[in-house]
Amino acid sequence: MKIAVEGCMHGDLDNVYSTLLHLEKVENTKIDLLICCGDFQQAVRNETDLESLNVKAKYRSMNSFWKYYSGEEVAPFPTIFIGGNHEASNYLWELYYGGWAAPNIFFLGFAGVIKFGNIRIGGLSGIYNARHYNLGHYERPPYNENDIRSIYHVREYDVYKLMQVEEPIDIFLSHDWPVGITDYGNWKELVRFKPFFEKEIEERTLGSKAAADLLDKLKPPYWFSAHLHCKFAALVQHGEDGPVTKFLALDKCLPGRKFLQVVEIESKPGPYEIQYDEEWLAITKNFNCIFPLTRRLVHLGNLQVNLQDYRQWVRDKIKTRGAKPFDFTRTLPIYDPSCPGSNGHQRNPQTESLLKFLELPYVLDSTSESNVLMHLISADANEVALNDENEDAEIEDVDEMEELAEVGVVDAGNDQ
Repeated sequence: MKIAVEGCMHGDLDNVYSTLLHLEKVENTKIDLLICCGDFQQAVRNETDLESLNVKAKYRSMNSFWKYYSGEEVAPFPTIFIGGNHEASNYLWELYYGGWAAPNIFFLGFAGVIKFGNIRIGGLSGIYNARHYNLGHYERPPYNENDIRSIYHVREYDVYKLMQVEEPIDIFLSHDWPVGITDYGNWKELVRFKPFFEKEIEERTLGSKAAADLLDKLKPPYWFSAHLHCKFAALVQHGEDGPVTKFLALDKCLPGRKFLQVVEIESKPGPYEIQYDEEWLAITKNFNCIFPLTRRLVHLGNLQVNLQDYRQWVRDKIKTRGAKPFDFTRTLPIYDPSCPGSNGHQRNPQTESLLKFLELPYVLDSTSESNVLMHLISADANEVALNDENEDAEIEDVDEMEELAEVGVVDAGNDQ
């Protein structure tokens, strides 16, 4: 199986597809799958989605995703992507559990595992920020000035679910790098190219602690990331005689940048298609009852987990229905410059169908906690994050960091 891996898409969906089609022609080969490691920034269906995109106004544009969403264009390759820190967050929230963002373009969810043929692909959307890590998913569209900058911050709840995965993962995706990954590659060459990373590498703050925990637990053969707008490779040996993870981070899609790489992975013969993963659906069913939906701190360390009954239940359901994801459905009007789209959060029929299949309630527009969760939540008022209005906004955009570095303003200790 030949898989094309792309770093930060940043709205250049057409260019990435055309590059791969050209590669197929000149190399006389076939690409089976395209993977994007976040900052897809293309899932903008019409102009109202731009209001949920955390980028400077000068960078906001419709680009080309709307053509794939409308059906005017069809993705030439099955495409799987995770979210980064520059997304149409309102649309991805509709697809929190994963689903088709457009025909042949699949969002892996805020956290998720799917199968492509016999290859298991897992992923974690967003970037790590310790200030929000232990909170619930409290943000709801339309987002205010603070929530639009925190909706994409990784939450412990999603990481905790991924930590329950026991069956081998072949490929894992994260937007930001696992913290400490630079120990396993040529970090000196990295800091020659990105000198403002050196202090963070020394202080072990470059990257995501949550991703590092997942790397240590899952030990996948391949781990792909993006976010820092550069190519970096590393080889992680897990223990003296343990498995090896090949780590690769790629740049953003720009001429002359190393944003794309094709890897060949051993697999069963095709044809291949995206399918739900049985173990992940069991984990989703087991933990949905404690889905944290407020700003309160949540502590998940003492939960007892036994997935065997859920595994059998999901297996029986899949035998009846099959593992193919529910069909793509549009939830906003097709983009038309002369007719602005409708506002407001929509319940996505894909998400509703998946939850109905798993016999779970729809809670994405709720702000209340389940009764089961209440004993896990800290009631200490001193621990509750009330608001971020008085906190300084952290720099999480590498483009902005690079701009500031050019004039000597940026402190390498800022978040990426």
